[in-house]
Amino acid sequence: MKKFLLSVAILVLAASIPSGAAPMKARVIQQPFSVDGKDMDAYFEWTINELKKCDESLDIVVLPEFSEVPGKTLSREEFLNTARKNGPILLETCAETARRCSTLVFAGAIDLSLEVPRNTIFVFNRQGEIIGKYYKEHLTRGEWDKLDKSYTEEWTQPYILDIEGVRYAFLTCYDFYFYENFSNIARWKPDVIIGSSHQRSDTFRALDIINTFCAYNTGAYLVRASVSMGLDSELGGCSCIVAPTGEILGTLRSEVASLDATFDPKAKYLKPAGYGNPPSLHSEYIEIGRRPWKYRPGGSAIVTPLDEAPAKRLCAHRGFSAVAPENSLAALGAAVALGASEVEFDLWWTKDGEIVSIHDATLDRVSDGTGKVYEKTYDELMKYDFGSKTSEHFKGLHILRFEDILKKLSCHTIMNIHMKSIYGQGWDEACLKKVVDLIHVYDADKHVYFATGDHVLHEQLAKLAPGIPRCMLYWNGADIVDDALKYGCKIIQLGKTTKYQGYSNLEEILKKAKDNGLRCNIFWADDPQEARHFFEMGFDTILTNDYQIVADATGEK
Repeated sequence: MKKFLLSVAILVLAASIPSGAAPMKARVIQQPFSVDGKDMDAYFEWTINELKKCDESLDIVVLPEFSEVPGKTLSREEFLNTARKNGPILLETCAETARRCSTLVFAGAIDLSLEVPRNTIFVFNRQGEIIGKYYKEHLTRGEWDKLDKSYTEEWTQPYILDIEGVRYAFLTCYDFYFYENFSNIARWKPDVIIGSSHQRSDTFRALDIINTFCAYNTGAYLVRASVSMGLDSELGGCSCIVAPTGEILGTLRSEVASLDATFDPKAKYLKPAGYGNPPSLHSEYIEIGRRPWKYRPGGSAIVTPLDEAPAKRLCAHRGFSAVAPENSLAALGAAVALGASEVEFDLWWTKDGEIVSIHDATLDRVSDGTGKVYEKTYDELMKYDFGSKTSEHFKGLHILRFEDILKKLSCHTIMNIHMKSIYGQGWDEACLKKVVDLIHVYDADKHVYFATGDHVLHEQLAKLAPGIPRCMLYWNGADIVDDALKYGCKIIQLGKTTKYQGYSNLEEILKKAKDNGLRCNIFWADDPQEARHFFEMGFDTILTNDYQIVADATGEK
């Protein structure tokens, strides 16, 4: 492959619902790839020269994976030595291009600044500064011996960068094959997906399918740069720019060239959400019928979401608190392991804004500490023993963070989250936002609900997290059903020993709640016979401290 083609320019208007935003011009650079490793110097020089041809008309420039190693290498040493030689030149040229053209540059290269190098997409802003790094999520077997893969063995959320009001997501080569990740990326509402790729063994048809599938399912524009395997090759290449409609705005087959296309990044493709239904994003249409417990995020461990949960179920109050310290991972995990379809726990904030699970405002009852939880920093709380007051077997147990509960149990059970507060004062907005953000990050929106009797907190939650159901607690001192309806709650939680304003018994208030479409919890029943009685009365969920014995008696498993 001795002959290089001229750059190819295509101007296309996005075939989607216009947003009125300013269009942006993107360029993908498809560099030549040396299949025998002999021409890498010449091919790298071509890439550098192509960057130097960029001008101020561009808003985005995208380079392929391993742009500084444009050919096959025989060993890890040769691979890294080539990267060490060419990498600094590539990154400096990218920075210079970004500054000179006032454009964003996305370059696939190896991050040599780390102790163990990583496959990376470097993000340069218009001033030539590196403002982001995307580390490839799925490494091929061939990369395992060359690059760091330890970070891929840990949970991560999709990497999203908001640059100048445009949301960018990222995929590198092998990442394109994990279609289940597309729906996860779509949750974060990207506008543009940057793809730095090789994919040297796929046909043009296969790559067209993959690329259009990606753009269509994520609702974003795909701007993907790859490598040419030779002018006569029918494999690899296919650098492209694809609209959310699935329309390919421009593509290169095996050409060694650059490709331009102009589009509005905020233009979204809306389609009927099923025949005859109102238009929506494709990802939103899919969400209507999603059955996540079948395939994400933890396979068969996923339980049905709240709105599809069984009408009659038990809720392990503060976990399996009859055998393990309440609000501990030991108690919560034991309940889930035994089959609890719902667990309840309490949340407070700390002085430094951490979110922890503890029932009382004070520490004395459940730990060897004293004072108010919200007057202590998280590090101060970590010095206390939260286990030995239950049993010496749990001596040294630390206070539990909300995020640690989600890490272990997100979507594995429904979470009845009791939001503790100083009544009538609600929560600090930053702390409350942290709670909501964590729920979203761990994909738990459909498996949680908030419970509180604090009307101020209900107003805050309705504004901040309108999509997460709420439960009105029984201790608010007014008509609980009226209050639930007033504040948009879907659930009420009654206390079996509490007197309610205007009601003579539980049956009366239960009927009013059911007549108004509310689900009803009852707190509490540790006696199996009493639990059966509450289900017979019509309660949907019974909170219990002694999950095992009550579950055996009621048949929940």
